[in-house]
Amino acid sequence: MNPLVAMLLTAPFLLMLTGCGEKSPESADKSEIQTRLPDEFTSEKQIPSLLEDTLTPDEKSELLQQIMPSEPGNELTPEEKFLNLRKDAEAGDPKAQNGLGVMYYTGEAVSKGASGKILDNDPATAAAWFHRSAAQGYADAQFNLGLMYANGEGVPQDPVKAVELFQKAAEQGNVDAQNNLGVMYYAGEGVPKDDAKAREWFRKAAAQGNADAQANLDAMK
Repeated sequence: MNPLVAMLLTAPFLLMLTGCGEKSPESADKSEIQTRLPDEFTSEKQIPSLLEDTLTPDEKSELLQQIMPSEPGNELTPEEKFLNLRKDAEAGDPKAQNGLGVMYYTGEAVSKGASGKILDNDPATAAAWFHRSAAQGYADAQFNLGLMYANGEGVPQDPVKAVELFQKAAEQGNVDAQNNLGVMYYAGEGVPKDDAKAREWFRKAAAQGNADAQANLDAMK
């Protein structure tokens, strides 16, 4: 059985779009494309229509990156990211609270211990921010906090609390929480062992494309 998904959601709203466009036949007359391109006006954010027809989605994306490279200096430094998140988190924004928790968990946000020594990471402070976000019903924070209770990081190990948090996040569609909830039911951790419920949650996660959940389903057969 695959173990719990030990992963924090550092970018909860990042969607990866993939496509399977078809290339034009290799016999296409490329010289015609080359001679006609100068006659067509194309804005700086467009690919010429003749190239649009011959490129796959991945090739289009790569070409756009080449003709429109990211401007230097636009990305925030870790300090700027932290200060922005902390400002929004202290104002009560659950997404920012979760993001700030992730920074403390990974060590991207600098913390010091009682002796003044810089810590590699700060699970206790991370858990505190996850608590604030999870209390507002933010699914990613519920999952992250559930994982910390399951593993005993930053909080006392409490599988019952982990199941409770995974359940809340899973019911909102969080795919990793669905898989982890299936693991808890299968192992009988925090809840009575129940293969039927384990299979149910694995199926829900697998239906969203979660490879771990599919592997767990296969292992149960």
